[in-house]
Amino acid sequence: MSSLLSPRNAKDQPRTTKSLSDSSPTTPSLTSRGLKHERVSRLDSSGAYDREAYDARRENRMAARKKAEEEAGCTDYKKMYEEAMSTNERLKSRLQGSKQELVLVQTQLEKVTQRKITMTERSNERSMLEKEKRETRVLQKKISDMEDEVKIQTELQNENQRLKDENGALIRVISKLSK
Repeated sequence: MSSLLSPRNAKDQPRTTKSLSDSSPTTPSLTSRGLKHERVSRLDSSGAYDREAYDARRENRMAARKKAEEEAGCTDYKKMYEEAMSTNERLKSRLQGSKQELVLVQTQLEKVTQRKITMTERSNERSMLEKEKRETRVLQKKISDMEDEVKIQTELQNENQRLKDENGALIRVISKLSK
């Protein structure tokens, strides 16, 4: 056991840091037990320290840890890939839904613009109809005025003809009287 406490072996042992709570009077026995356990685990069955076996075990542990990390890394990549694919699918479905919604909105917009155009056309038609109605009223009024003028003119022609006839009769009477 004295060989274990030699300065050469002290370098090989891992250093432990003590916290403030480790310096209490009840913990020295616990820490010395932990160190003894550590020392005993480094000893082989003959009681001597076997550095090569320790290094081999350490390399095995490190290799196993590295392999586990690699496997975890592979599954992480696989998991990340699957998450990315599911995210892509979710985004694709959202994009598809947005496209469908866009098409619906565009058709609704087209309907509204068509309605607006037809309403504008109707209002234009109404204004055109109103203009046409005014024009027809004006024309009808002109026609009625012209018809009145035609009636007056025919009456005047009839009266003129009557006056001509009377004048002719008077001329004949005067010519008979002057003979």
